[in-house]
Amino acid sequence: MRKLKLATVWLDGCSGCHMSLLDTDERIVTLLQHVDIVYSPLVDAKVFPDDVDIALIEGAVSTDEDVVKLKKVRSRTKILIALGDCAVTGNVPAMRNTCGAGPCLNRAYKELAELHPQIPSESLPRLLDKVIPIHETVAVDLHIPGCPPPADAIFHALYELVLRKQPDVKHLTRFGR
Repeated sequence: MRKLKLATVWLDGCSGCHMSLLDTDERIVTLLQHVDIVYSPLVDAKVFPDDVDIALIEGAVSTDEDVVKLKKVRSRTKILIALGDCAVTGNVPAMRNTCGAGPCLNRAYKELAELHPQIPSESLPRLLDKVIPIHETVAVDLHIPGCPPPADAIFHALYELVLRKQPDVKHLTRFGR
């Protein structure tokens, strides 16, 4: 049986979901017997490849670059998983929805700046008016909630997929856990 291609993507989040993936400890060696990590902040791939079997998406959608990246990932992936509360609900990044992108930028780059208060016009992706969970941009095949999701839930989901089964992580997760 060929190894599955696994990708992990980090959008607007804190990387806690990737840390939880690493918290699978020695079980990640078991997974690596069945998957190749083809794209991730954990490896040095620069281009999202074609024909990815499973993609874990951490973080919310908050910029125009996130939208483009997420649509590319969806078009090249068979099974897309929303990993963590930010991907599932928007969670902490969506807190800026109460005041909007403009006031957030003003606060961060003008009001709190000690030197040269100005909003950068280069090298920053454009913030969306509203931070959204990933299912509002692309179809999601599985949601794994949690902040971060428990390592047991991540391993269970990935290993069930490796075994060509439909994972059920409800008994292993809850929001905010």
